[in-house]
Amino acid sequence: MIKILKRTSLAIALAATSQSFAGDLTVVSFGGANKDAQVKAFYKPWQQNSGNRLVSGEYNGEMAKIKAMVATGSVAWNVVEVEGAELARGCDEGMFEELDPAQIGLKQEDFVPGAIQPCGIGFLVYSTVLAYNRNKLASAPTSWSDFWDVEKFPGKRGLRKLAKSTLEFALLADGVKPAEVYQVLATPQGQDRAFAKLDQIKPHIQWWEAGAQPPQFLAAGDVVMSSVYNGRLSAQQRQQYGLDIVWNGGIYEFDSWAIPKGAPQQDMTRQFIGYTLAPEQQKSFSQHIDYGAANLKGMELLDAQRVAELPTAPQNIEQQIPVDVTFWTDHGEQLEQRFNAWAAR
Repeated sequence: MIKILKRTSLAIALAATSQSFAGDLTVVSFGGANKDAQVKAFYKPWQQNSGNRLVSGEYNGEMAKIKAMVATGSVAWNVVEVEGAELARGCDEGMFEELDPAQIGLKQEDFVPGAIQPCGIGFLVYSTVLAYNRNKLASAPTSWSDFWDVEKFPGKRGLRKLAKSTLEFALLADGVKPAEVYQVLATPQGQDRAFAKLDQIKPHIQWWEAGAQPPQFLAAGDVVMSSVYNGRLSAQQRQQYGLDIVWNGGIYEFDSWAIPKGAPQQDMTRQFIGYTLAPEQQKSFSQHIDYGAANLKGMELLDAQRVAELPTAPQNIEQQIPVDVTFWTDHGEQLEQRFNAWAAR
């Protein structure tokens, strides 16, 4: 999600343990607006309430960095933000500690289904959705089928240069029922079907790679519609540039907290994770960025207008499908290789 491609230094003064102190908690995230919201909702209040110093860092989701620290027994990070597929793979490979919600005072039934995994707990819910510039279109698109209809909705389209989500959108546009998308995509015939559908629209695609790009493309009129991370479209941007979101056919997923295997100060780390997942902190986080609280009790504390803007609003989430983490763990490498070869042609 929202990975900051320009961060080449892992800021990791962190990696040098000599620059941390015994009572420090080192938290590593993806940066950007997401991190800004974390600072306001989690980091600063935690420091004030606990009296412990928190050192924040950023990375681009490179699992190799975590794997190297674990393998050499030199883990300098206490807790790290990870996406779903990486969490599952890292857990299978022994890179993360097991995380029992009951040990930190959490109840599974209080969370969006899928948030709690053996080695991590989701703290935010975000969606990849269809967004469009209403000033550039005569009528509003309502589905991925409309996204593919270049006659009714002429103009360039933006898609993420990645198989994940893009292939699902292609199948939805081709009439596959949401509940059957991953079942179809798991077959060779379904994969061929998705790429054939992408062939239809390839001349009209403007690719994006960084999460900040789709809103920029839409605002500038470079594309008339695009896939986009919902949190990248603020209410101000929508109003200023005439941008709107279509929740229908969106794909929602979690960013989770995970503890690298062998990380120091695990009791404090678990306390921090529990703190960020408490209803009040979850509410605060969703007030600072358009990502849903993974804790449903936190959602209940938000006013109705704010809830309606989030992917976890009942009327929004029921129109979407959850990403199938197991599918992408099993098929991701093969499909990304095929996608890259296809995109390069």
